[in-house]
Amino acid sequence: MADRILIVDDEKILRESISFILEKEGYTVAVASDGSEAYQKLLDDTFDLIITDIEMPQMKGIELLDKAIHLSPQTYLMVITAYGSIETAISALRKGASDYILKPIDFDDLIFRIRRLLDVKKLTLENQILRRELHQEINFSNIIGKSPAIQKIFQTISMVASTESTVIITGKSGTGKELVARALHYNSSRSDKPLIIVNCGAISESLIESELFGHKKGSFTGAVADKIGYFKAADGGTLYLDEISEMPLNLQVKILRAIEQKEFTPVGMSTPINVDVRIVASTNRDLKMEVEAGRFRMDLFYRLNVVEIHLPSLSDRREDIPLLVEHFIEKYSNKNHKHISGASNEVMRSLTNHNWKGEIRELENVIERAVIFCKDNFITMDDLPDVFKDNITLQLTEDSQSLDEMMKGLERHYIESSLRGNNNDKEKTARELKISLPTLYRRLKELNITQSR
Repeated sequence: MADRILIVDDEKILRESISFILEKEGYTVAVASDGSEAYQKLLDDTFDLIITDIEMPQMKGIELLDKAIHLSPQTYLMVITAYGSIETAISALRKGASDYILKPIDFDDLIFRIRRLLDVKKLTLENQILRRELHQEINFSNIIGKSPAIQKIFQTISMVASTESTVIITGKSGTGKELVARALHYNSSRSDKPLIIVNCGAISESLIESELFGHKKGSFTGAVADKIGYFKAADGGTLYLDEISEMPLNLQVKILRAIEQKEFTPVGMSTPINVDVRIVASTNRDLKMEVEAGRFRMDLFYRLNVVEIHLPSLSDRREDIPLLVEHFIEKYSNKNHKHISGASNEVMRSLTNHNWKGEIRELENVIERAVIFCKDNFITMDDLPDVFKDNITLQLTEDSQSLDEMMKGLERHYIESSLRGNNNDKEKTARELKISLPTLYRRLKELNITQSR
């Protein structure tokens, strides 16, 4: 849907010229010859932006500005003024206008300013919606676990969140580092300000300085307009630098300066900009080893490492896996409009004993898939990927009463796995197992294997 713009000016030629240009740019445009007419249109309709002259009959631009702010606070306003009336334009900015433009109007400049204002408006609305959602969803309940390791993390977050200290979150990929960063932000005094998340490893080295600090128009090829960087976007809030170990060495000193001096200099500018940002960083590497290898600055490491929160692997907190499974079953059952009550004991044992190389992220993906394929009220082994069915450790359960039973269970599972891999072709299976076909049939009977599963 096209953005709606209201043009208010008593000069017909200027009013129609602006309208013509903006309609060619794809905007939906309405016009009014003075503030009074514009106010009536505001009563009947909504607009994303009002562009108004200041000096007009009936109702001047400043009075229209006051009324519009109260009537439609989400509408942005731009005032048109002559060079000799800049003080009036400044007054309008103080009252709530978003920008001003001087006569005679440069239409290219006008279009650029409109695009910038409407982009900011969209981002502001998106952030408001996202912030409401995150306030509802991001809290300690999203960090699942009752193990001593997780309880310690809860305590650390509670103590650190309200401070201004930098925090480094360590742990393998998929352990939930971003959840901890969100919990730190949304339990801090900065919770009503932006949380900006930057994946340092996902930005090319040639662009990362511009992305972080912004740039001035014309500062390099492709810089066709001024750009606000992540540091400025996070002003007043929290900047989460995910995988900080991927930051190029030449940029690390500028990050350090931004943290210590609370200022930075955009690309192509010489004047530094002040900023109030709390830094939370994360890494899946050992930063001390990175420092020793010369890939990470020691001074930046110590500046970041005021408080370290280390997230353990699932292998170190297996008692939390059933809780995580229940959480993800509920999450994806609701998402897929299903009524799944839980998982079978065999599934729980399998998931608890599994070696989760992808950590919580991998576990979540497995449960999401299982929920999709589940046809009953409980997730069974049939709903899990084949790797779980082929895992011989499934038979090493507390149900085994003797070494003989355990060995039979291992043999049964190994034969079943081979049969599945050979599409139940018993001759191929016998050759693969390096036994005769009669021996295979005898073992199938003794182990009560009736068909491949």
